[in-house]
Amino acid sequence: MVLREIGLLVLLCVVGCCVRVGATGSDHVYTEKEHIPLYANKIGPYNNPREKREDFGEVLNGDRLVDSQYELSFRVDKPNEKLCKKKLTREEVARLREAALKEYYFQMYYDDLPLWAFIGKVEGENNVDRSNNKYFIYKHIHFDVAYNNNRVIEINTKMEPDQMIDITDDKEVEIEFSYSVKWKETEITFDNRMERYARSSSLPQHLEVHWFSIINSCLTVLLLTGFLASILMRVLKNDFLKYSLELDEESTNDLEETGWKYIHGDVFRFPKHKALFCAILGSGSQLLVLAMFIFLLALVGTFYPYNRGALFSALVIIYALTSGIAGYTSTSTYLQLEGNNWVRNVLLTGCLFIGPLFVTFCFLNTVAIIYSATVALPFGTILVILLLWTLVTAPLLLLGGVVAKNRNKVFQVPCRTTKYPRDVPTLPWYRGIMPQMAMAGFLPFTAIYVELYYIFESVWGHRIYTVYSILFIVFIILIIVTAFVTVATTYFQLAAEDHRWWWRSEMYGFLQSSFFFGYMACICYGFFLMLGTVGFGASLLFVRHMYSSIKCE
Repeated sequence: MVLREIGLLVLLCVVGCCVRVGATGSDHVYTEKEHIPLYANKIGPYNNPREKREDFGEVLNGDRLVDSQYELSFRVDKPNEKLCKKKLTREEVARLREAALKEYYFQMYYDDLPLWAFIGKVEGENNVDRSNNKYFIYKHIHFDVAYNNNRVIEINTKMEPDQMIDITDDKEVEIEFSYSVKWKETEITFDNRMERYARSSSLPQHLEVHWFSIINSCLTVLLLTGFLASILMRVLKNDFLKYSLELDEESTNDLEETGWKYIHGDVFRFPKHKALFCAILGSGSQLLVLAMFIFLLALVGTFYPYNRGALFSALVIIYALTSGIAGYTSTSTYLQLEGNNWVRNVLLTGCLFIGPLFVTFCFLNTVAIIYSATVALPFGTILVILLLWTLVTAPLLLLGGVVAKNRNKVFQVPCRTTKYPRDVPTLPWYRGIMPQMAMAGFLPFTAIYVELYYIFESVWGHRIYTVYSILFIVFIILIIVTAFVTVATTYFQLAAEDHRWWWRSEMYGFLQSSFFFGYMACICYGFFLMLGTVGFGASLLFVRHMYSSIKCE
């Protein structure tokens, strides 16, 4: 995708896409000498190859599989088979040198099993002074295929080091590509053939890092719990004792209230921009439920390694089906805060996350089309997504709003709100919004940064992520840490006699760069909505409990 034009050039010969007719492999059962297609993934077509139909998630993932020229018939060995011959121009050789320098590799699928191969290598690599580098292109690929009875179990590729072409010189080169195939029997069953791909994430050295992440996160939670138990709760207990002292009438008149009790008449004053606030809570609740469903599917083994497109399909479908949760939560909170236009609030909720995501997608899809990258979604897929939003997401969103309207409840508060708000005292700079955001976000980040590294390598690199159980534990810890940190910062804000806690309790190559920053911005925005909802829920429970424990006039 990054070196699209280079990939096209190289894999025109290396993959050699041309029309073949054979078994589809849908049942994964073959007879001897039966043709099994070897699909090249995310490679541009050459002479109109026969394309494999991808499912919805594969299209979203950018997979475009085309049948290649390699003949890997079931249980047929081939010691040396010619593939194609190509005369490379000086410009093409220069592009191949750059591809070899960047360790460009291609991916293919054989009976739904992924395989990779590098197109070349660089000897004496020096990124500063490249004059002494030697550049080579592999011209021969060897396939080792394992089978059990009538099923394909495993496939590996090996680039023969003694069959390379030197492309160091800036001149035309003619290359004849070839390949060989060796079949061998194995005792591994078909049901266990995907375990080898999960093994890389489960190696002892990797598991040690994951468990270090878990221990680090647990220590963070214990420290926060200890902080709340030994300091915050002790302070609250002293406050409760002080405020509950039975004083005579004269002493009561002379007593000057300070701290968080002083603002009891303002703490439950409804926030500004209620529609936006409730829309954030609705969208965050939906994303939280979406995350839980995804983890549930992952833990039961739905997203096995290289089950192409399953995750993307699940994200889109579950998001559509859970839109009713967003409509209900947003409308219910909006009506409790005495909002008077719940229909507009529902529409805002429906567009709050999808709107920025759609704008980002339009921009990135345009960039992908300009670069002829396979991540550009076809018009048919875009139409399916729009129909899904129109026929499923929007009706369920509205249905959730209607249900919330018919079950309208009164917002329960332990203190009566005064008619006019008190002035907020001037606070030091470190109690401002930006410093609080930085401090509140630091601890949750420390709880997840190790797993975040592996996730980034899986999403934007070629590694795979399979330890979903550990990731789920880290996710639960993230929610707990977020709730604890938000409660602590809310208390300090109220103790400083600042009653504006509602919003504060929420946490706030051109192609490859645009895709990375564009979609990462959308992911961060989604976490902002989700964790903001968690933070507000925890703070609301804390504030209600705190003010219900004192006697307010």
